[in-house]
Amino acid sequence: MPSPGTAPAIFEKATRFLDPGGDYAQIRARDLYPYFRPIEVSEGTRAVINGREIIMAGSNNYLGLTGHPKVVEAAQAAIGKYGTGCTGSRFLNGTLDLHLELEERLAAFMRTEGCVLFSTGYMTNQGVIQSVAGKGDVIFSDKDNHSCILAGTQVSLAETMRYRHDDMDHLRMQLERVCGEKPAAGKIIVSDGVFSMNGTLARVPELVALAEEFGAGLMIDDAHAVGVVGEGGRGSASEFGLADRVDIITGTFSKSFASLGGFIVGTHAVTEYIRHIARTHIFSASMPPANVATVLACLDILEAEPERLDRLAEISERMRNGFNSLGFNVWTSQTPIIPVVVGDMVTCFQFWKDLLEEGVFVNAVVPPAVPAGQALMRTSYMATHTDEELDRILDAFYRVGVKRGVIGTNGQPGSGSPTGKTLVAREDR
Repeated sequence: MPSPGTAPAIFEKATRFLDPGGDYAQIRARDLYPYFRPIEVSEGTRAVINGREIIMAGSNNYLGLTGHPKVVEAAQAAIGKYGTGCTGSRFLNGTLDLHLELEERLAAFMRTEGCVLFSTGYMTNQGVIQSVAGKGDVIFSDKDNHSCILAGTQVSLAETMRYRHDDMDHLRMQLERVCGEKPAAGKIIVSDGVFSMNGTLARVPELVALAEEFGAGLMIDDAHAVGVVGEGGRGSASEFGLADRVDIITGTFSKSFASLGGFIVGTHAVTEYIRHIARTHIFSASMPPANVATVLACLDILEAEPERLDRLAEISERMRNGFNSLGFNVWTSQTPIIPVVVGDMVTCFQFWKDLLEEGVFVNAVVPPAVPAGQALMRTSYMATHTDEELDRILDAFYRVGVKRGVIGTNGQPGSGSPTGKTLVAREDR
């Protein structure tokens, strides 16, 4: 028996985490820790950290709407009318007319029959997967899918088979095996629409073809795609003209819609089933009024100002070309998410701090979120970034890249510049 005052063994891992010789303590001691840094003022492309204004190049505020006057006004008006919260789940006392209005608007925008709102994007994917896939079913999940998809497969009673990232041959092999061994099993393929660390689009045409060939459902998580890519910002499947052949599309409001929450769209039967079955919907407090009103206002702006999408695409191409011309490795990004590979973890943290001192904020991503030796700066852009701000970001990256030996002074990759492709998504929802 442990002596009184001794911490239970289950918490030993927490003590080890704080060990002075460990990575966490050493990075803290060198003032290189990049996480949980408080932002004192946030005004779209500019923010204030430690009393100093910086350019924000690490936000998912893709359309630049978090401070838009119409969005702020809508949120304030909702608080004035409904108060600050609903104090209950949608299932019981937490449904407002605003929730129903947003569900109708989103279903119409996405050209589907039904829509269900969730309190966060993370809870959306976890709840949907657990609802539609149960004992005797099989889930086929891309290995680079977001953590919330992984969480959904873990709480589901279904068998999960993870196929190699973007490897359609591997997915086909798994589907053939299951169809041969378990012909009666229900099957669903689940994939991110835009992978949140490398900024690439899923191979939606191949996913659709395989799902139809093998009689599987298809679920696409468009957290980083709705309001970013596709016709009018309708997401990754829309980018390929295949939205009507995807069974379930999920998304979040914490990116382009400048709020918090999540949604699923699909057929009336599927969405009504999920509305009554998904535990993360039934047993969670509903989206607060201001959050719902914010999304409605953002949707108005997205529909009225499609040029924001054009500007976002223009900025993304400009920055990819800019980083490439400087000699950085940005993999094969196709969206406003542009990873800049740095190398080992310590160099990554040093690079991050140097950029902050240069007046640019980005996100440092290290193992296990990425493979060893492939730590990176995750940069992301808004439709409201100016050309001057973009040039300042590139200038800062060039100076720090030369200082840290990631690129050479002639713009060619330095000896410390790694290469790689595979990523494990660990973005927020």
